[in-house]
Amino acid sequence: MWAYDSIFYQIYPLGFCGAPFENDGNLAHRIRKVEDWIPHIKRLGANAVYFGPVFESDTHGYNTRDYTAVDCRLGTKEDLKHVCDALHREGIKVVLDGVFNHVGRGFHAFRDVLENREASRYRDWFYLDFHGNSNYNDGLWYEGWEGNYDLVRLNLRNEDVVAHLFSAIKGWIEDFDIDGLRLDVAYCLDLDFLRRLRRFTGEQKPGFFLLGELLHGDYNRFVNDEMLHSATNYECYKGLYSSFNSRNMFEIVHSLQRQFGSEPWCVYRGKRLLSFVDNHDVTRVASILDRPEHLPLIYAMAFGMPGIPCVYYGSEWGAKAEKKEGDPALRACFDHPEENGLTEWIGRLARAYHDHKALRYGDFRSIVLTNGQCIFQRCFEDERILVAVNMDEVPYTAHFDAGCGTAVDCITGNRHDFGGGSELPPYSAQYWVMEQ
Repeated sequence: MWAYDSIFYQIYPLGFCGAPFENDGNLAHRIRKVEDWIPHIKRLGANAVYFGPVFESDTHGYNTRDYTAVDCRLGTKEDLKHVCDALHREGIKVVLDGVFNHVGRGFHAFRDVLENREASRYRDWFYLDFHGNSNYNDGLWYEGWEGNYDLVRLNLRNEDVVAHLFSAIKGWIEDFDIDGLRLDVAYCLDLDFLRRLRRFTGEQKPGFFLLGELLHGDYNRFVNDEMLHSATNYECYKGLYSSFNSRNMFEIVHSLQRQFGSEPWCVYRGKRLLSFVDNHDVTRVASILDRPEHLPLIYAMAFGMPGIPCVYYGSEWGAKAEKKEGDPALRACFDHPEENGLTEWIGRLARAYHDHKALRYGDFRSIVLTNGQCIFQRCFEDERILVAVNMDEVPYTAHFDAGCGTAVDCITGNRHDFGGGSELPPYSAQYWVMEQ
């Protein structure tokens, strides 16, 4: 699966392109802006782009009006095809957001229900009660996603609904040659629907990637040979920033050990989950970390641990925004990409990730663990790499049996001698490639 060798760059298009929050119906070719960022994406080391919603919606993209039309605030189908073609020419895969749990109130089938009520041919597309009422005083009740009545839940057990969605996906593959889908609120989706989706997309395009948004619970229910290929690793997302802010490396290492360790009770060994330090739904990492010195280190952890790394646009140069400011603040428009020491550092991490299979496929074993430091091993075939992180402002000397005398830090190219202990400089991260 191509995604297992990839680094993702996440873009939320409506925010990235500076589109108005409300769908104003005015056509603007904003999505073409992505083409100007391709050189930056490549310098960062990303070889896959995950786009948030791009199809016609009421407001923020997750309340879809039309699965077959590109949102007019972003442009036309021709604009999106031009962008996808440009990315593909540069060897960058394209993943779109598949919002299938719910639609917007502007969706044609729901508008028909509001107009024709019990006589609507679409009444079984949704979960309705014609004897109730909604927050919009529709004179009928319907199930909204987690109580949000602008997000009308679809009945994924209805064959006409499935046919409508699958027809749209087939069109996306034919029109834009997309390589995968990120499934919004995958934890809400019907499991039989996911099985059918996996079979259908695999038939349409071999190697088609399915990534699910999972927040909690047992990921194995969704990530397996019949359903999703991968899922968002929210457990480790929280563990990453919390470990740095509380000076408690035990938290993230415990999560990694629980998920990917070699013991029989480890739950996700062999699975490839999406590793991230922030995204369009959470406070940006530069705003949530207490110490700016930890910013390069948290990326080193995210690229060094088991998983598929993903970088959210803007965060690679340290852009800030807090969840309490509202979603639009998290989904900002930047006129152009910025490049600084952090972007250069992430580029180095990406080169190491691409160059070494042990970072992409290696197992996980904790070697040294204290409150402020960790060293863990990634081993695959005949390659062994030690990821070493010191979050403290003072040096730390680690004493352990390295199993060899020397190594090369594949981030910087510096040689490392293990004789007499291994000194970790203050606020440092190293990927030691062990010499046999």
